Amino acid sequence: MTDAADKKINRRSANITEGVARAPNRSMFYAMGYEEGDFKKPMIGVANGHSTITPCNAGLQKLADAAVAGIEAAGGNAQIFGTPTISDGMAMGTEGMKYSLVSREVIADCIETCVGGQWMDGVLVVGGCDKNMPGGMMGMLRANVPAIYVYGGTILPGRYQGKDLNIVSVFEAVGQFSAGNMSEEDFCQIERRAIPGTGSCGGMYTANTMSSAFEALGMSLPFSSTMANVHDEIVAHTTEAARVLVEAVKKNLKPRDIVTRKSLENAVAVIMATGGSTNAVLHFLAIAHAAGVEWTIDDFERVRQKVPVLCDLKPSGQYLAVDLHRAGGIPQVMKTLLAAGLLHGDCITITGKTVAENLAAIPDVPRADQDVIRTIDKPMYEHGHLAILKGNLSPEGCVAKITGLKNPVITGPARVFDDEQSALAAIMAKKIVAGDVMVLRYLGPKGAPGMPEMLAPTGALIGQGLGESVGLITDGRFSGGTWGMVVGHVAPEAYAGGNIALIVEGDSITIDAHTLTLQLNVDDAELARRRQSWKAPAPRYTRGVLAKFARNASSASTGAVLDGDG
Repeated sequence: MTDAADKKINRRSANITEGVARAPNRSMFYAMGYEEGDFKKPMIGVANGHSTITPCNAGLQKLADAAVAGIEAAGGNAQIFGTPTISDGMAMGTEGMKYSLVSREVIADCIETCVGGQWMDGVLVVGGCDKNMPGGMMGMLRANVPAIYVYGGTILPGRYQGKDLNIVSVFEAVGQFSAGNMSEEDFCQIERRAIPGTGSCGGMYTANTMSSAFEALGMSLPFSSTMANVHDEIVAHTTEAARVLVEAVKKNLKPRDIVTRKSLENAVAVIMATGGSTNAVLHFLAIAHAAGVEWTIDDFERVRQKVPVLCDLKPSGQYLAVDLHRAGGIPQVMKTLLAAGLLHGDCITITGKTVAENLAAIPDVPRADQDVIRTIDKPMYEHGHLAILKGNLSPEGCVAKITGLKNPVITGPARVFDDEQSALAAIMAKKIVAGDVMVLRYLGPKGAPGMPEMLAPTGALIGQGLGESVGLITDGRFSGGTWGMVVGHVAPEAYAGGNIALIVEGDSITIDAHTLTLQLNVDDAELARRRQSWKAPAPRYTRGVLAKFARNASSASTGAVLDGDG
């Protein structure tokens, strides 16, 4: 792990010495228009995630430009480099979705490589789509030079027949259309109108969950995580973020000074309070690993037990991130938690101030003229929504999102699928009925590989009215837009020989969020007999980035990281 910033020397003088060694190095900078005085300024990287691949990232260039202007105005030299992205929304349900989690590692590697290779004094990361967020944070923590995250902003809602639309509306419309409950005209209009412009998916899905958590973590500026990409305020905020970063460089305030066990707990508290994505569990395990902070899957359950869900946000509520912003944003959520003793106010942030100092002007109680953020005594749910279940099907732990369910308990017969496509086909053919427990396996970090998201099957179930009456478990992941009787990240995964690989059609399975149990109701002797005849399937990829990921990825219960202990 790169840690050059910890050296008590000027980063650039370590690489540029007097005389001959310095001349060629400086010549490269002179070729780009640098002057003699520029070598006394800090070199600040701008990791730019702009692309025209996805609306999440298509609006980032204006922010990268604002960052450059802000860095230069504050007395720094900006050095721009690119980071890639994969659009989860476009890749969902296809072979391309296997590259999504892989891209988290690629982004982290890009940032670590450029910052380390060019001996940058600081880095500002601009990102939008889901894996831009954890990938960017992991790269910042590995490089460990002063850094700040600038979120590209959320999307505005689409509109049809008087109702707001978002990306999940389309997946649920598929189920409604297949069930005969929606006309083809309405289906096509929803498809066309759901995404009206640039920005990341509008509910408390993965991108907005991670941006909110980064603000709580102290690595982004207050109010920055819920702004809309198309609104002017986000450009001014980016310029301010650049100024703050140059100040952090002068103070040598580094990411690993900010990201501690206490600040991670603050971030997870906000994830619970906002009803955030199941992906946050996987990503914050990886972020903690990059930070060198002890944090396990059981810590999520510990925080869940004491933090209520305060925000009425999609997918299990009714509002979007833009509504949360108008209601007071993440600072209001944080101040409500802080006033209740559920946040660590003494954590330092990238502003140089503590959490409590940043929130000093925010009222303890949310405004009465809004109902997006609840008061602490009248929450949406008394406990957090991301429950960590264990049992013989997942001794390492798995993640269930339990908000929005009347009764998060089901025991039913297993309907077993070894890929997403056959599972979706069964749903669309109406072969899945109330009381079934679908098992989607060989979709974990190593097995798929890449742990794809199962939004298409879960969206289709909800569209057919089966969201609360059909269980679904998988060693893959779920979209932040998923809700229902679903359990993901089952570990150990099927490919690694986890008991999910031993399930046969018709076996009884129990999902019980009350007792935090995921159980295959088959005795140990029968499971042992089945294990004797089980063999791991051949790798689906033997070359390239997916093969490398499959060989190196750790269990989902430790973040599916590539530089772990295995």
